[in-house]
Amino acid sequence: MSATRILSAALIVAALYSLEVRAQNPGGTLFEGARLIVGDASAPIDNSAFLVQGDSITWVGKRGERQPPAGSTRVDLTGKTVMPALIDGHNHIGLVNERDGTNKKENYTRENLVDQLERYAYYGTAAALSMGLEANPDVSYKLRDEVIPNAARYYTVGKGIAATPMAGPVGDARLGIPYGAATIEEGLKDVRELKAHNTKFVKIWIDDREGAVPKIKPDVYRAIINEAHKGGQQVLAHLSRTSALEDAKDLFKAGVDGFVHEVRDRDVDDEYLALVKSHPKVWTGPNMPGPGQTMEDVNLLAETLPANQIDRMRKGVETRMAAGNKPNELYELHCRNLRKIHDAGMIIGVGTDGTGDGFGPQEQILYYTKCGMTPKEALMAGTSINARILFMDKLGTVAAGKEASFIVLNANPLDDISNSRKIATVYLRGKEVDRKGLRAKWTGTTATK
Repeated sequence: MSATRILSAALIVAALYSLEVRAQNPGGTLFEGARLIVGDASAPIDNSAFLVQGDSITWVGKRGERQPPAGSTRVDLTGKTVMPALIDGHNHIGLVNERDGTNKKENYTRENLVDQLERYAYYGTAAALSMGLEANPDVSYKLRDEVIPNAARYYTVGKGIAATPMAGPVGDARLGIPYGAATIEEGLKDVRELKAHNTKFVKIWIDDREGAVPKIKPDVYRAIINEAHKGGQQVLAHLSRTSALEDAKDLFKAGVDGFVHEVRDRDVDDEYLALVKSHPKVWTGPNMPGPGQTMEDVNLLAETLPANQIDRMRKGVETRMAAGNKPNELYELHCRNLRKIHDAGMIIGVGTDGTGDGFGPQEQILYYTKCGMTPKEALMAGTSINARILFMDKLGTVAAGKEASFIVLNANPLDDISNSRKIATVYLRGKEVDRKGLRAKWTGTTATK
């Protein structure tokens, strides 16, 4: 079946789904009484009200400003806080099986991808962009057009490009997946193939794994960038752990559109910050390494992961704390660089580099605030800013005309960003996510909140 026919079929299914939802609840649902964090730079709306019809938000205002349509239902959210659902702008789901902990190409199935998209939904994420490790692109491209109940939407850049298929990403399960571009001709061919699959982005690995593999040559990545731009695509670069600063400077000059890792080999310098200021449309998803997993993190992951994995995590936290909880130098470096690029005005989104537990976006926005961003800035990075830079136009804010994907919280994340984890309910595309059912499927227990 052609890509056009697949897209047409997907649009028909989505339209029928929306009609079915509207028929079941013709007046929609009015959510009222919550503090509403819109997700953009505007102030929160206290005692808010917003109307959801089908999979969309059709009106937002103050409680009592408007009577709900005939046939609608009302949901009282007094005392709660509502924020937009999160977006993960960089992940590598599918290769790891969260149920048994294995990591291999054979795991890359629709079933496993859907399982991980459900995990994203459980923790309040509406969409996840897979960044270049598609072990079975046919599965990826088909899943991209599906709307699955209780699951985040799946987006993909298709296969990424390294100097050779065995270069680029680290790990046996990942080797052999990327396109190879040792020459300009190979790079152009790869970009054209991605364009034929209607990808918005081209992912490139500029990484020689400390000299172990070839790195894409500057003339090749310049050709890739130029060809992608001709076709309306953007190019996103993975930076290495050993030469990131100098590579990033040249990529700025070559016309790169974004970085899916921030500089992580050394502190950024004045030359780099000058390039940030002179290229105001270039964005980054820093993928912050954590300062160290906490017991709070483990307890939240215990809602979705097998007991044996949780036991290992708890022992790891206990061991680290017993050893004095020494600072993570890589995290400290990322923090310093995040503060510098933030102060220079760089666009900062959220990407996790995650492999499937779905908790990463919640971790990243917490790290951002630990490194100097305000809770509001961190929330925007994971919602409205990500929606804008990733062309997910219907997501990112709780506003009229947007998709009804939002989180109902038991506390205000603008007071403490960790309150974004205190989830009462999650709604994706106008329907409540069955968090109790998902938890029971994964752990045999039901959620108590």
